[in-house]
Amino acid sequence: MDEEAAKLAKPAMNLFERYLTLWVILCILIGIGLGHFIPEPFQLIGQAEIAQVNIPVAVLIWLMIIPMLLKIDFSALHQVREHWRGIGVTLFINWAVKPFSMAALGWLFIGYLFAPMLESSEIESYIAGLIILAAAPCTAMVFVWSNLTDGEPHFTLSQVALNDVIMIFAFAPIVALLLGISSITVPWQTLLLSVGLYIVAPVIFAQILRQWKLSRGGEDGLQSVLDFLQPVSLVSLLAMLVLLFSFQGEQIIAQPLVIVMLAVPITIQVYFNSGLAYLLSRHFGVEHCVAGPSALIGASNFFELAVAVAISLFGFNSGAALATVVGVLVEVPVMLSVVRIVNSSRQWYENPGRT
Repeated sequence: MDEEAAKLAKPAMNLFERYLTLWVILCILIGIGLGHFIPEPFQLIGQAEIAQVNIPVAVLIWLMIIPMLLKIDFSALHQVREHWRGIGVTLFINWAVKPFSMAALGWLFIGYLFAPMLESSEIESYIAGLIILAAAPCTAMVFVWSNLTDGEPHFTLSQVALNDVIMIFAFAPIVALLLGISSITVPWQTLLLSVGLYIVAPVIFAQILRQWKLSRGGEDGLQSVLDFLQPVSLVSLLAMLVLLFSFQGEQIIAQPLVIVMLAVPITIQVYFNSGLAYLLSRHFGVEHCVAGPSALIGASNFFELAVAVAISLFGFNSGAALATVVGVLVEVPVMLSVVRIVNSSRQWYENPGRT
């Protein structure tokens, strides 16, 4: 990690950031409550879509990831080749482990252990939703998680871009294989628009803003923008959670036991894959600033695409669609706990003599 990136990647943690997990839980509860008691305005916001991509959510994601993208210096992007071990670990977890481990956990918990408590007609649909969720690696949210672990920004961007390219070719075949479907319909408009909105456009905007601030105020000018945007990024995360859970508030309240049962394999999957990526990174001598994002990229999911695919294949009120929504419910608080583990274990990670 170069000196400039290291300097920009370590803002002081304020009181708001320290208790971010608490604010996340409160916002989830507020979103569910608003969606249940006053659903009409949030249904209107939920309908503001293009190719099943919600525009208000896209705007909030922009505000969340711009601070991370501002740290990226494209002239230093060639340094990513130094982190080839981290890239290898992340690709292995994302494409050779995660979809298959989720399928196994889904069949174990939903198809066997919890099956007597679920409607038999929905079991296969629930499992399908879990598989769809795990087969799409996360994109935009990874920038948030990476930023919270002082992750190497160039590695994070290059890994997200690489996953996006692979996803175009591998997502449908993997889902088809695991679901036993010979032909699967992927909403390509949603996939391409999501990549454009969540990655390409904000990267271009951030680079224009970065160059402008550096030309006028140097590194101090850039740092002042980052200091201003950091709390905006976190507030946008919380606002997005309120929106997402207000969209599904009634459904979540109507089926609390099903939500808990679906959350079990998703939670195990996140900890299993992030832990495996983190331990493999340590084993292969990957720097901590790369191992953190690698673990987080390996565990999180592209929930926007997963929800769209589940709805297009099985319907809005299907068990598959509900499973992908539960993925959002579980992912944010669980990923914040993974961030905390990665940060608190840094000394252990960087001292190979410790066990």
